[in-house]
Amino acid sequence: MIIIGISGASGSGKTRFIKDVHAQFNEDEITLLSQDEYYHPREKQFIDDKGVKNFDLPSSIDLDAFVADIKKLQNGEIVKRKEYTFNNSMKEAKMLEIKPSPILLVEGLFVFHESKIRDLLDLKIMIFASSAISVIRRIHRDRVERNYPLDDVLYRYEHHVLPSFVKYIEPYIDTVDVVINNNKNFDQALKMLVGYLKSL
Repeated sequence: MIIIGISGASGSGKTRFIKDVHAQFNEDEITLLSQDEYYHPREKQFIDDKGVKNFDLPSSIDLDAFVADIKKLQNGEIVKRKEYTFNNSMKEAKMLEIKPSPILLVEGLFVFHESKIRDLLDLKIMIFASSAISVIRRIHRDRVERNYPLDDVLYRYEHHVLPSFVKYIEPYIDTVDVVINNNKNFDQALKMLVGYLKSL
């Protein structure tokens, strides 16, 4: 199994990139494990001075469980985990069944910051976009698609998202194997990665 870690700032486009990579393979060829499914419940999240829950800290995620499940997949075991739906009270959580395969994509904000994860990676990829582009994408996602108040979106970006990027993501940009510039698109980088993985 080759384990590929993919990270990047919120709004960098990493989720879209990962989905596009995933779509190029059959289910028995590639597996996706996302940190998004490992958030602690809302009541356990850190609350800032303004009373706003901060989901952009390493402590917001059960990293120990995430590492344990990577190792299970590495050992050929099936991982079963309840879907994270704490941010959507209208959605009923389903049980996810994650099966091992030759390629494991591990993605999340803190896959490089957490050494227990970083040490398991065979290839580290950072998706990069400028802060201006990232905040526009974040506004579009949270304000337009999720109908969050604009003031809330901008507050979280300034006080949670951007500081988290500076402290927990950006310092690793010089240590990864590949940096993909996604200010416009990642089309050529996608072709290169897919070609490389298929050659393996």
